[in-house]
Amino acid sequence: MSCTFCGIVDGSVPAHIVWEDELTVGFLDTRPVFPGHTLLVPRTHIETLPELPDELLAPLFGAARLLAGAMPEALEAHGSFVGINNRVSQSVAHLHVHVIPRKFKDGLRGFFWPRQKYEDDAHAASVAEAIRGALGRPG
Repeated sequence: MSCTFCGIVDGSVPAHIVWEDELTVGFLDTRPVFPGHTLLVPRTHIETLPELPDELLAPLFGAARLLAGAMPEALEAHGSFVGINNRVSQSVAHLHVHVIPRKFKDGLRGFFWPRQKYEDDAHAASVAEAIRGALGRPG
């Protein structure tokens, strides 16, 4: 298996590292939305968030919180966007958290895709019920 992010973690692929600890590594995205766009990965090869073991949840999101907090001071940002893709739009099949510096009026509108509306309240209710059912939490 050849994973670019595993290569960055083990040092065989060059990257601009901005964060590392025993469990996570953060490095600059080579195709940033804005300068400072950082990808945070677990050192262990895990493909998606649902596969992340419980013991890595707090370390990964603790590091994401630290990176998001550093963006304003480091980059004169007003805030940040933190996001994860799972399979769809996941260009490397290794779990990675995007931490992107944001400024007011930076040109991004909310999320990176167009927003939609539910057909009606019944449609929203059926979608909510489907999610609750998948979580094992009835109505």
